[in-house]
Amino acid sequence: MKVLSPKRVSFYIAIVSTLFFILVSALFFSLSGIFSFFLAFFGAIGLFFLVYFIAEYFIGNFIFEKIKPIYRTIHSTQISGKELRKNLVGKDIITEVKNEVGDWARNKTEEIDQLRQLEKYRREFLGNVSHELKTPIFNIQGYILTLLDGGLEDPSINRLYLERAEKSINRMINIVEDLESISRLESGELKLEMEDFNIVNLVYDVFEFQEMLARKHSIKLAFGASYEKPIRVNADKKRIIEVVNNLVVNSIKYGKRNGTTTVSFFDIGDQVMVEIADTGIGIAEKDIPRIFERFYRTDKSRSRDQGGTGLGLSIVKHIIEAHEQTVSVRSRYGEGSMFTFTLNKALTK
Repeated sequence: MKVLSPKRVSFYIAIVSTLFFILVSALFFSLSGIFSFFLAFFGAIGLFFLVYFIAEYFIGNFIFEKIKPIYRTIHSTQISGKELRKNLVGKDIITEVKNEVGDWARNKTEEIDQLRQLEKYRREFLGNVSHELKTPIFNIQGYILTLLDGGLEDPSINRLYLERAEKSINRMINIVEDLESISRLESGELKLEMEDFNIVNLVYDVFEFQEMLARKHSIKLAFGASYEKPIRVNADKKRIIEVVNNLVVNSIKYGKRNGTTTVSFFDIGDQVMVEIADTGIGIAEKDIPRIFERFYRTDKSRSRDQGGTGLGLSIVKHIIEAHEQTVSVRSRYGEGSMFTFTLNKALTK
């Protein structure tokens, strides 16, 4: 159904009024002669414009008064009739309001969808935190109850159960510390301590630190090329060690036996791209969009067996974004994964 604009409605009113005037004048003309004809003709023209402008004025005022509350609701502000007229001058008021309401409705729909998504994420997050903490808590409870029920006097289990309880406590501490790190990064409380350093040496240090873990999983740690010259970047060294360590450890834990983890560096203008590739089990395509979410695990049973908190990749993402850089992943299930992130080059040569 076509919506009539105020100008068109005023035009129709003026036409009807003029035709009615001409009809009445025609009857009078038949009685009074030629002078009345000219009087009626020019009177009809004057009447048309008079009725048109009066009708447009009153219809416009009526519509403005009706749409003012709509605009106040849409824009969440108090707007005067003068301002509203100024905004709509020369425009088709009905069409303009229709478009504004349509845009407002779409925005509200998107906001509702985002709120629903956030609510879903909040529920999943709370459920994940509860589940991750519940397991070590129940383990600790079981070990302590066993010791209290007489196991404390049994030398074959007392030390063993205390050591297992300590492992569960350490797991809880790791989860809480990782959550605290993410929260501080998100809120901006954690300030980055930027400095220039050689990232090749940093990766060497991580390789040395994870050498025993790599040997245990039969994974070879290697560079993609011979980097004899230093590659200097400007970043928070402590946090970048955390990033590289997380990615290397993941590549080892989810690698295939006799596989390889390869770290490469690429010059891309003012930045250095770091690439950490493995020949592991890979990531399914459906899991890739969620891989950086907190506690998200592609293989829950295997992930927990590996002892991770499920927060490592989320921390990686937050640290890199805190540097105003990007991190991404490419993977083919069963063949391996490749994580890349960028850093600014060093400020000084």
